[in-house]
Amino acid sequence: MDSKDIAQYIEATNGMSKSWLLVQLRLKKLQERRHEISGEEYVTELEDIHQDLMKLGEWWKGQENEVF
Repeated sequence: MDSKDIAQYIEATNGMSKSWLLVQLRLKKLQERRHEISGEEYVTELEDIHQDLMKLGEWWKGQENEVF
């Protein structure tokens, strides 16, 4: 799946409010741009995505069946 496929999936499933899907999209876009950016910029952006992922915490606990 490329970033366009992920974006289409997010739109089709009303996933804009699902932060974990947006993190996946950001990771895929970063992966696709990897050869266009410096190693330092890549690491910086990856760290930013990681921080956002960690902020999600365990929000899904108790609603696993609804979310997944």
